Amino acid sequence: MKIVVLLSRIPYPLEKGDKLRAYHQIKELSKKHEIYLVALNDAPIHPEAISQLHPFCKEILILNLSFWSRFVGLFYALFKGIPLQCGYFYSHKAHCKFIDFVNRIQPDHLYCQIVRVVEYVIGLPYPKTLDFQDVFSKGMQRRFESAPFYSKPLFYYEYKKLKKYEQFAFSIFDHLTIITGVDRDLIPHPEHLKIDVIANGVDFEQYKFQDVPKEFDLIFSGNMSYPPNIDAAEYIAKQIFPELRREFPNITLVICGAAPTARITSLSGNGIFVTGWVDSMAEYYAKSKVFIAPMRLGTGLQNKLIEAMAMKLPCITSTLAGKPLERIENGRDVIICETTSGYVEAVKLLMNNQALYQEISENGHQFVKQNYNWEVTTQKLENKIIMNNEK
Repeated sequence: MKIVVLLSRIPYPLEKGDKLRAYHQIKELSKKHEIYLVALNDAPIHPEAISQLHPFCKEILILNLSFWSRFVGLFYALFKGIPLQCGYFYSHKAHCKFIDFVNRIQPDHLYCQIVRVVEYVIGLPYPKTLDFQDVFSKGMQRRFESAPFYSKPLFYYEYKKLKKYEQFAFSIFDHLTIITGVDRDLIPHPEHLKIDVIANGVDFEQYKFQDVPKEFDLIFSGNMSYPPNIDAAEYIAKQIFPELRREFPNITLVICGAAPTARITSLSGNGIFVTGWVDSMAEYYAKSKVFIAPMRLGTGLQNKLIEAMAMKLPCITSTLAGKPLERIENGRDVIICETTSGYVEAVKLLMNNQALYQEISENGHQFVKQNYNWEVTTQKLENKIIMNNEK
């Protein structure tokens, strides 16, 4: 099959969840199908991006979005009544290039990631799949609820538009996917159960256990310009970590991930290390004792959690982040907390109880190994695409 994959970002480097998912799905699908990648782009292109993607793609088309086109796109969104982020990623010039590209390729299927790209495929006469990935409307609602009063109107506007747009997608696409069943149940449509759950996976070659000396007691990772990660990092550093230092004066925390904002870099000091971009997240997981992710905002599966578990780090997280891990058992595979005191006690327990530390490390590793494999999950996606084309 010839599959055109349309993304809102170039899927390299893999510092964001949508890029990670797209990269591994393209890699797996390319084993049996011709992949034609179209990626919108609003930032400088990584010097290795094309060379890293080229082995999996028959052709690659990058549609650069200038500052002016993004500015005009926001007015397009306001005029049309669609989410602002859909307008931000929409360009009439890019749209025309995309249509010409697709009509030349004559694909068997269009695979689109995230509602941001929907405007580009409306009316195209090819079988289409949209990967919602997460429930963006719910994520925006949570940001609205926690936002300062002066930004609440903007978040509320985007929440309402996204909620309506997610419903609209059902009329455009032949097939819909999402990462978790928890998120599927939050999609605001009476036929949401028709959405297929296609989980993420872990690259077990990259994220495998390494028996190396530990340099950090705690680690939190992720893209550090993403608001839910900023919130979680500040929560650890300002509320959880000071309580732990009362019992463990020399305890250390590493906050590891790309693009840290000023709010994140200001947390550095007194046992807290902020790395910024690192070439190997696996290296930092290996050098750490416990992974902690007290997520309070956002939606979807936390890739950081399953990567850490794959490397046999015992993980402590919130109900919000733990719930999407279907069939996981609190206290056996992971420790799930809701309060500051709960997180503090969980860390103490793992630091002081080596038997429990080893048990949760091993159980979490086995859980991920059995449930999150890119080859298996992408095979499910491929089967659904083939079935859809045969209708």
